[in-house]
Amino acid sequence: METLIPIINRLQEVFLTVGADIVQLPQIVVVGSQSSGKSSVLESLVGRDVLPRGSGVVTRRPLVLQLINVAPQQERKQMENGIKADEWGTFLHCKNQVFTDFMDIRKEIEAETERSSGDNKGITAEPIYLKIFSPKVLNLTLVDLPGITKVPVGDQPEDIEAQVQEMIVSFISNPNSLILAVSPANSDLATCDALKLARDVDPDGRRTLLVVSKLDLMDAGTDALEVLLGRVIPVRLGIIGVVNRSQHDINTQKSLEDSSRDEQAFLQRHYPSLASRCGSRYLAKTLSRLLMHHIRDCLPDLKTRVTVLSAQYQARLSSYGQPVEDHSATLLQIVTKFASDYCNTIEGTARHIQTSELCGGARICYIFHETFGRTLQSIDPLGGLTELDILTAIRNATGPRPALFVPEVSFELLVKRQMKRLEEPSLRCVELVHEELQRIVQHCSSYSTQELLRFPKLHDSIVEVVTGLLRKRLPITNEMVHNLIAIELAYINTKHPDFTDAAQVSASVNSQQAEAVDAGKRWKTEKEERASAGSSFGSPSKSGQAINLLDTAAPASRKLSSREQRDCEVIQRLIKCYFLIVRKSIQDSVPKTVMHFLVNFVKERLQSELVGQLYKQPLLQDLLIESQDTAQQRTEVAHMLQALQKANNIISEIRETHLW
Repeated sequence: METLIPIINRLQEVFLTVGADIVQLPQIVVVGSQSSGKSSVLESLVGRDVLPRGSGVVTRRPLVLQLINVAPQQERKQMENGIKADEWGTFLHCKNQVFTDFMDIRKEIEAETERSSGDNKGITAEPIYLKIFSPKVLNLTLVDLPGITKVPVGDQPEDIEAQVQEMIVSFISNPNSLILAVSPANSDLATCDALKLARDVDPDGRRTLLVVSKLDLMDAGTDALEVLLGRVIPVRLGIIGVVNRSQHDINTQKSLEDSSRDEQAFLQRHYPSLASRCGSRYLAKTLSRLLMHHIRDCLPDLKTRVTVLSAQYQARLSSYGQPVEDHSATLLQIVTKFASDYCNTIEGTARHIQTSELCGGARICYIFHETFGRTLQSIDPLGGLTELDILTAIRNATGPRPALFVPEVSFELLVKRQMKRLEEPSLRCVELVHEELQRIVQHCSSYSTQELLRFPKLHDSIVEVVTGLLRKRLPITNEMVHNLIAIELAYINTKHPDFTDAAQVSASVNSQQAEAVDAGKRWKTEKEERASAGSSFGSPSKSGQAINLLDTAAPASRKLSSREQRDCEVIQRLIKCYFLIVRKSIQDSVPKTVMHFLVNFVKERLQSELVGQLYKQPLLQDLLIESQDTAQQRTEVAHMLQALQKANNIISEIRETHLW
């Protein structure tokens, strides 16, 4: 099982080469308040002075520290990379450079921190990757994070506390990470910020281990026994106490071996019952064991995640296509596929069918039968036509002679006026279908034909050709619809089979009116007499008004005579009957006209139009220039797929026997 940690380190290297964090790998994240002794704990695990030390803000960038156990130098033969040192370190940002002096490693960490974070206490979330090879370390992967701070110093922003906490949470929220919370023994554990953050993301405590540092700095007469036994705050993975080197020890360059011996002596003296379960050596063994078991538990999900991502990136790479070699064949293929997808979208047989809204042929059908049909049905046959308009038309049609019958000219004049109201919704129907045909172009380019996204110039040219074809057909279709209305207006067919005979309408109106007159003749007569008496003895102020002998239009409020009422009703019934006949005809013929002159024409001529205008030798090279984004994305996806395949191979090397 010891091979699991190096395998995770190899996976980490693979994914770092492509600069992606799509797979969350198991690692140990060190969390603690500022100056709580995090870096000292890490140094005790490494066994060498390798990290910047001091008071105040020291760790200002995340440090991913990979400890790799190697055999002692005398047991090792000539290494492949020629390294003959007993211990050495390498940085990811310093490729092919080996650091055998640990003082140089510390200086490089400080220099790299200042390069990105500045030299005045600023912090950044970009990690530093360091590998330590030594026969004195156990295989571990740890992340040292900036300490939790409250008050900004130097050039730190005002929200430094929120920034640090957000950075810490981004690391510890990884479900595959173990949380190493560090809290000094001379502070109250109940106020430990590191433990609080760990509880927020790991409420069950399955991933949290507590380290109590600075046991030797507690007040006289007090100890941390209750804390270490878990009686104050229980921690599921355990609580381990350590003794850090003091600043005086660092200044006097006290070695870590001496510090380790002094630590064991202190623990034996003050905590004899817990000495075997505390200290830096026990912490290293515990962390290595926990990490190995944690990797073993995470491995099945990790393998599944890598396999799924490999399939996804393989599909993405296929969608970007291969670099163009034969320009002629590629252009013809794309144009043919686009024309086929366009026609299929209209027919409803496209592969990419939307579920959020109507599209293509379904929307055209909706326009014909719902939008256009409802609009025509909502038009009142007698809308905008008053009885006064009808009487005026009848009078104008009779000239100077009183009419014995309702003149036919007045009927034609009025019914044509009503029929013209059908033209506007018919032209609007054409416009809506034209807009939908234009929308299908965008639908095909974004959903159906991925190749168009690779070639922006070809995409723009195809859109331009289709738009031009639609624009060319629009006035022709409008003209035909206009002619449909003109044809109906040209000849009023009063012999239409569905049209009611005028004589029958007139007789029906006369019989209804006669019955009404007979039933209320006496009541009407008395009412008329009272009305005439009232008008004879009216206001004397009206008697002096001048009499206008010219015939003026009857006011709308004037009571119509029985003859006038009969004539109006006859005309209204005839107009309504004929209007319904014409509306039914227009509702049927306009969709047919739009389909023939616009939709079907575009479907039949689209491919030939595209080939005729785009398949020209001088244009091929220019049209098939890939966008920079597509080329870059193809390269990135190819690298990521290669990394995932390497990761899959690394995970496949693990046998069941390695897990136990």
